[in-house]
Amino acid sequence: MASRRNAAARSIGSAVAAGLGLRGVSFARGRRRRLEQLRTELVQQLGLMTEEIRRANLIQHYRLIVDQNDRKLDDPLLAEASSTLGGLSDDRRRQMIFANQQYGSLVLAHRVGALGWDELLGHLRVLCINSVFAEYWDRTVEHRRSLPQDSVEARIGAAVDVMMEELAEEPDEWWVVGAVPEPEPEPPAHG
Repeated sequence: MASRRNAAARSIGSAVAAGLGLRGVSFARGRRRRLEQLRTELVQQLGLMTEEIRRANLIQHYRLIVDQNDRKLDDPLLAEASSTLGGLSDDRRRQMIFANQQYGSLVLAHRVGALGWDELLGHLRVLCINSVFAEYWDRTVEHRRSLPQDSVEARIGAAVDVMMEELAEEPDEWWVVGAVPEPEPEPPAHG
């Protein structure tokens, strides 16, 4: 009888050990899945943080430009020293600087996600009817030609070109501007 109990105990012990072994395998698989899930979430969070840092850098860069432009607006000698537009009076040069600043703030707002494509186009349509902006746009055509064609700024510039052409053709219907395709999202910055 003792041998039967020992055999039964061994059977139960073997079953318990096997059960614990299966439980351990199942636990290890679940743990690996959870670690993989955590790794995936971490990579996603790092991507979001990288994008936020890129946006913060764009905003900081724009702040530096605005600060320089403000100094140029206050001092005609600084404005003249940095201007690539010839034949302008001091007052007109300041107007061109301000037009550039208005356009730049709209581009920045789009790049950091504050304005969607359609909102950006709406603001640009209004800006396009301003005669100072129209002159600024005409005088800076060569500046835009140096932009990489696949850049967000080049695509926005192409949209403004279309608006300006349509405005010149139909000045009484400036708000009815043809469909301008939305550019593809800006690729993440490297470095």
